[in-house]
Parts: sequence; structure tokens; C-alpha cells
Amino acid sequence: MKPVPHATSLRRAPVQRRSAERLTRILDACAGLLDEVGYDALSTRAVAQRAGVPIGSVYRFFGNKREMADALAQRNLERYVERVTARLDKARTGDWRAAMDAVLDEYLAMKRTAPGFSLVDFGNQIPVGCRHDEPNTRVSDRLTELLAGYLGRTPDTELRRIFLVAVESADTLVQLAFRIDPQGDEAIIAETRELLRAYLARVLD
Repeated sequence: MKPVPHATSLRRAPVQRRSAERLTRILDACAGLLDEVGYDALSTRAVAQRAGVPIGSVYRFFGNKREMADALAQRNLERYVERVTARLDKARTGDWRAAMDAVLDEYLAMKRTAPGFSLVDFGNQIPVGCRHDEPNTRVSDRLTELLAGYLGRTPDTELRRIFLVAVESADTLVQLAFRIDPQGDEAIIAETRELLRAYLARVLD
């Protein structure tokens, strides 16, 4: 079964398998409708109809569409981390260049193929609250925990700062690449990769 968001993002956490499957259908419907109608036109009623569930089932988990979009962003992050981990399993431990490629390439793949990702990704387009919950901070924190062992580094303040700078830089440039070309301008993406390599070489070699 596909992963669902952490219980703290939900009004009520799914306990039974059927409830978890219903939540997955709701988030899948939300993602598809985001691509079709955008966030402003998104409604909980339309999500319920698309998912084939009563409107009460949506409100069981979410108070409004913002909470639903944030839960989708959290699910996107969980899936992203899983897919980066799978890529790293095939790479040589300690090779930060391979790790960087895995991180960037998986983000690009999700940007191009994951439903709703172009609007929500990890929460960048939907305000999610306090500063500590900013999407890029969440992403960099997860990557620090994931990559520290792979790189043989301690996930200390310095490494967290390094990955936050890399994530913020890459995010800005990737957004630019997808504004220029809906599939991502390859020249901008190549420049992004070179910029990351130059920065990380200075701090990780």
C-alpha cells in the first residue's frame, strides 16, 4: 500500500487498512485535480467525488483544502525520500557526487511525472505555517539524516547548513528551469548541476 502522511497532519489517523486506502484515494484525487483545475478552484466536494467517497470521509481527515494539500506535500516528501534511498542503494557509499545526482534526478523525475507535484511539490506553493515548517527546511533536514551515514559524516549543524544552502539554491534554479520550459530547460538544469558540484566539492571533498 502507498505511504500516507504522518498522523500529525491529519484530523484523525487511519487505523484500519480500509481507512488508509480511502485516505490514499483522497490524496490521489486531490493530486489529479490540482493538475486539472489548480489550487484556487480545488474543492473538498470535487475531491470526494473524484475519490468516490462521501464528503464526510474527506472532513474526517482534513478540515479544509489547505490541510489536504499540505498532507499531499508530506506524502510527496515521503515518496521522494524512499526513491532517493532506492537510487543510493545502487551507488557506491561515500560518493557525494552520486548522492547529489540521485537527489536532483529524483526531484526532476517527480516534477515531470507526479500528479499535482508542479503546484504543491513539498509545500512550496502552499503556505504551511511557521518558519521551522518551511518546505526547503523540511527537505534539507530529511536529506541530512538520509545522506549523513551514506557520506560517513555526522549530521551536525555544519552539514545541515550545507544541505540547506544546496537545497535552496537548487530549488530556485529548478523553478526557473520549469518556468522556461514545462519539462524543465535542460541548459538551466545542467548549470544547476554544475553549481551544486562546485559548491559541494568545496565543502565535502
